[in-house]
Order: sequence, then structure tokens, then C-alpha cells
Amino acid sequence: MKENTLSIKDRIMKALCEKKLLVENDIKKALEIQKERGGKLIDILVSMGVVPRKQLVSALSQELGIPPIDLSRYKISSEVIKLIPKKVVKNYRVMPVSKIGVYLTVAIADPLNVFTTDDLAAITGCKISVVIASDRDIDEAIAEYYEAGAHEAIEKIIGEIEPQGDIEVIDEVEDTMSSTQLIKLIQDAPVVKITNMLLAEAVKARASDILIEPLEGTLRVRYRIDGVLKEFQRSPKKIHPALVSRLKVISNLKIAERRLPQDGRFKAKIQNREIDFRISVLPSHNGEKVALRILDKSQATLDLDKLGFEKEPLESIKKAAMRPHGMILSCGPTGCGKTTTLYSVLKYVDSPKKNIITAEDPVEYQLEGINQLTVKPELKLTFASALRSFLRQDPDIIMVGEIRDFETVDVAIKAALTGHLVLSTLHTTTASGSIVRLVNMGVEPFLITSSMILVAAQRLVRKICEACKESYRIDEAVAKKLQLNNPRGKNVAYKGKGCKACQNTGYKGRVGLIEALELSADIRGLILEKAQEHKIREQARREGMKTLRENGIKKVLSGVTTIEEVLRVTVGEQDIAIK
Repeated sequence: MKENTLSIKDRIMKALCEKKLLVENDIKKALEIQKERGGKLIDILVSMGVVPRKQLVSALSQELGIPPIDLSRYKISSEVIKLIPKKVVKNYRVMPVSKIGVYLTVAIADPLNVFTTDDLAAITGCKISVVIASDRDIDEAIAEYYEAGAHEAIEKIIGEIEPQGDIEVIDEVEDTMSSTQLIKLIQDAPVVKITNMLLAEAVKARASDILIEPLEGTLRVRYRIDGVLKEFQRSPKKIHPALVSRLKVISNLKIAERRLPQDGRFKAKIQNREIDFRISVLPSHNGEKVALRILDKSQATLDLDKLGFEKEPLESIKKAAMRPHGMILSCGPTGCGKTTTLYSVLKYVDSPKKNIITAEDPVEYQLEGINQLTVKPELKLTFASALRSFLRQDPDIIMVGEIRDFETVDVAIKAALTGHLVLSTLHTTTASGSIVRLVNMGVEPFLITSSMILVAAQRLVRKICEACKESYRIDEAVAKKLQLNNPRGKNVAYKGKGCKACQNTGYKGRVGLIEALELSADIRGLILEKAQEHKIREQARREGMKTLRENGIKKVLSGVTTIEEVLRVTVGEQDIAIK
């Protein structure tokens, strides 16, 4: 087919293929999804993760001759915003940028829709000049300029329910308010609105946790974004009982119980996505503290190749996962991505020919085709008892959420020795430290050497925001201290200046660091001798294992993260050089 007879859509597909951003199989798969579910082909390719948004915008720009724009770098005036109503920008997914004379520049996500510019011209009475932006950038700009800020909205709602007068009565609200009063409070619209806003704003900010903490006279709300806590709101403490009780009600917890810890979960539909929330309520001196864990399935990456691991440890993990039996351990502190890694391994090895069972506390993500069990210690359904039951279910692969005691590790190792592939997590800081930890738990060294295939330790580091990324030359003293050795000759690193896209942090998103310790013959010999942790680590490094910090430095030199981030998550003696 001649070039000039191709449709615009076909030209864009051809351009993406020529740039090796797409292959024919990707297009075929996207067409099958389009036939089954409907929707735009370009949107489907982006949702599949095969075409990065920025590359797609670039291809559209080149093929259509329309300049691209990064909306996060622009401050749009209120006069321009008023030209197009909120309903219109949401419906057409457009964003007004600037107005010069009779020309109105508008950022558009779908330049292939020929009716959009005509309609906008009719609505505004201006001549429309079009620039291209990604749909995500436009959605964020609409939320920033057209939606009321969550801070202001919450303060307004609180102001409406605050009593008038100059006298403030100080009492112990938590202890004196009855269940009837609490139920009446949580049914009031303002409390429902505040709760919904806090949850929606957390999802919008890509937070993984929400902390609601009563302090002396105030209520503090903090979000954990990319692993770092950030204060979101301080409000009068008087809304605390109603807010906590509202969260208890939607989580099916006891609102009258304020002396004992409680745990629960609930689901909410936010931004057309089903979000799972895990809730933990803990009595404290100033009142009940609430911690909410946000589990957004749409943001979860359960693909080993997309976790950001370096090539060598990734290959080691894939090789270990294909073994018919043995044990694989994932180690690290809470919140470092251990469970996500194990889920990704399960997805990698899953097939209709394999019987896979998991025991978790609790089940974080439901995996299709995999049998998942939530342990309940109060009913004497522990990891160890669940494992014993699993062995009567003829499993091929078993995942244990966490090894906490000798009983669990004893059953797990016996399962690995009797022909099962066992995956689990352990709270240690390094891969070599996990071996020593198992010995300290009472596991015989010969059982470890007979069952263990691989131990991986991991961390999560924040990625530099692409919108405000800039380079700088690393100081020679710092380079020497960190033993940097860039093969290109110049030790250049990157950092984020801070912009609207990253909430002025310089970081957006996270990527994994991992060290994978394979049990070679020499390492098995050291384990049998009950060698110290540093000796096992040194031997693993001689055999080619790259430590967490070494993998982190590679990401610094490749512009993925910063030196500060790597040093923050890899503190310790794990990277002492071998003399």
C-alpha cells in the first residue's frame, strides 16, 4: 500500500513499528482486545504497556505535524480556564493553555477526532490552535485547575459543621461519646464527604498508605507516596471521632470498641477503578490512630520484566523459578516489594498444568487461576497448619506469605525437600543475612543446603521525575568514596528540580533494587561450616553477585534514580569491598 493512501491511524502504527516501539504481534493482540471490548486502538496499546505515553505523543506529533506540550511546566491563567467549561474539557479531554488575540491554544489528547476543534471554536468563539499532550497530563491538569482543591474543600466542610461561639469545651471526646451519638455523626453528609475526599485524594496522589493520627488538639493526615511520608492535612480534632467511626462502619468493625486494636478491609470505586483498602485501628494516648493500606490493582506491576531489576539477578530468579522443587526466599524490610516479586514469580511460572496454592496474611491481590488462602491465627489457621493442609492438595508450587517462626520454616523446608517449589519472604536486610537468620531460628545447615535454591534481598528506590530531570557532574570525592566507575569516562548523575508533576519532590514512581544469591557448591560448604554472614557475602560477590548498592549505583549512572536514594535504602555493611 502506498504511503499517501494510508489512514492517519495506519501511518502512526507504521511509525511506531519503524521506531521499534511496536511489533506486529502487539497490534494483533490490541486488535483482538478492541474487537472483544471496544475502545480506541491507541488507548488499548497504552493500557497494555507496550507503548510509553511519551513515545506515543512524540509519534503523533511527528506524523500529524502538531507540536507536543508538557502541561506540568505551564501555569495557566484563570482567564483562559474560564473560556472552556469544566463539562466540556472532561467530555472532550482537552485543556486550554493560552490565548493570544483571537487564537486559543488547546492541548488535546486525541488529535484524530476531527470534530473536537470545530466544537471548541463554536463554544469559545475563538480560532483553535492545537497542541498534543498525553491523556494522563490532561487529566492531571483538569484536576488541578477545574476541581476544588481537597485541602480547601475539607476546610470548607469543617467550617460548616463547626459550632459558633467563643467558648470551646475541652473534654475526652473518645471516652464520652456514645455509640448512638457516633452513628448520628457518621450519617451526616459532611463526614461522608471528608472521608471520601481523603480516600480519593490519596489515590490521586499515588499514595500507598494513609495515616490518620490524633495529636494534642489537632488531627493530622499523612500520605506515604513513593515510600516517603508527606503531611496532607491538619484539621480540628473534633472531627476525629466521626471520621474514625465512618471508616470503621465501612470496614465492618465495631465502632463502640475503642480500647483494643482492630483490623479490617473494604473496597471503594474511585476514578472508575476498584480500590482495596486494608485498615488497622490502634488505640493511642490521644485517641485512635488509623492506618490505611491502599491496594490499587490497576497500578500493580505483576511482571518480572517490568519491576526494574538488573539483567543478571533477573535471569537468576527466572532460572530458579523454573526448577521443579526447592525453596526461593525474598527478603527485605516491610514495604520493599517482597510480595509483589513473589506474585510476579507466580505469574511467570503459572500454567494450566501446575497446581499453585498460597497462604497469605492477608491476600493482597487475587490472581486468576491460583488458589489463595488467608491465614486466621485466631482460628488456629496459621502458616504452618495451612502448609500441612496444602501438602494433601497435591500442589506443584506453594507460596507462604511470611516465615515468622521455626514451625513454619520447618514445614516449608520439608515441602521443598519432598518435590515442591516453595516461595516465601523473610524479614532480613541482606541475602547472605537470611542464611544466618535461618540457622539462628534453629534450622540445621544441611537442611538449608539441601532445600534452598536462591535468596533475593530487595529495596525500592524513588525514580527521578522525567518532567524536571537534569544532569550534574558527580564530585570526585563522592565518586571515589562510592567507588563509581562509569565506563563512559564521566561520572554524570541526574536529579529532579521539582515540578507540579512530582509535587515538587523531584521523584515520581519507584523501581526495584535486588541482589540474588544462588547457592553454589562453595557457598553450600560455607553454610555447612556455619560461616559468618560477611564470608558468605564475600564468596557470593567473587562468584558475580552484585549487591543492592552496586545495583543502585548502576541505576544512578543510567539516570534512573539519585545517589541520595540509593544511600537511603542501602545503609549497612553489605557493600564492604573485597580486599
